Amino acid sequence: MKIVLTFTLLLIALQWAPIHTAASLIILHDQEPVVRINRTDFSLPMVGYPFIELDEVNQLTQELDKHVRLPAKDAFIDESGNIVSEVAGIELNREQFQKQFYEYFHSEKQATLELPLRSIYPRVDSETLANIRTKLIGHYVTYFNSGNKERSHNIELATAAINNAVVFPGEVFSFNQTVGMRTKEKGYLPAPIIVRGELSEGIGGGICQVSSTLYNAADRSGLEILKRYSHSKRVPYVPPGRDATVSWYGPDFTFRNKYNQPVLIRAHAKHGIMSVMLFSSDDINVEPRKVPSMSYFQ
Repeated sequence: MKIVLTFTLLLIALQWAPIHTAASLIILHDQEPVVRINRTDFSLPMVGYPFIELDEVNQLTQELDKHVRLPAKDAFIDESGNIVSEVAGIELNREQFQKQFYEYFHSEKQATLELPLRSIYPRVDSETLANIRTKLIGHYVTYFNSGNKERSHNIELATAAINNAVVFPGEVFSFNQTVGMRTKEKGYLPAPIIVRGELSEGIGGGICQVSSTLYNAADRSGLEILKRYSHSKRVPYVPPGRDATVSWYGPDFTFRNKYNQPVLIRAHAKHGIMSVMLFSSDDINVEPRKVPSMSYFQ
């Protein structure tokens, strides 16, 4: 039997299925039934001895993990500058679950199994943030027309996506992976974009100002720029040759943290001003580069 039911259907099956089925296993979470399964559902028909169907067990394990998983939440700095503590997550202890499942499989008894869980530890904790918010290693400011509501909205949305990101030593930061797809479902609005050298309307217009501001801050901080592409036309928000165009299905902007300390990205966009500030610990040995600033009156 292929385990392809959703947990809603599994719970319905549990309510209606007879509990006395031989060698059944009731799987519990917080003492509540999640699903009842039978030993025969996971058996390969072999002569003389039942062999376990590993693909079925792995699929069951994945579904159970989806049911119990609560992602961890990183610590972050709020709008008031206060550190909000991290929150640990929960996931299925897959190894322990499968061990217990195999024990059930090789017995003839009906049984119950409380799902074994383990903690997921956040990637960024409050102690890390406290240590790397102390030293400004680079910054950059650009300007936009706050009267263009759609473009301003997109800039603010993408800026919020990179704000509080932490790049650990040796790690590569990807703008596209951090911000994700710029879709209508995520709140992005149609605004002017450059397509093959021409201005056009597209969902997420304005995002390249965010990536370009970040690029100049990262370059000024001496971080290792890996991928950076210019628009086919001059853009007004950075000096010539200082832009970083991005597209979900096209170019990305990436850099590597070459330092031995984590780097914290703090980004803000309000009232026509887009700023990126990069912080680290006092122990970092920065190798800054000269990067031309953007004048408000340019």
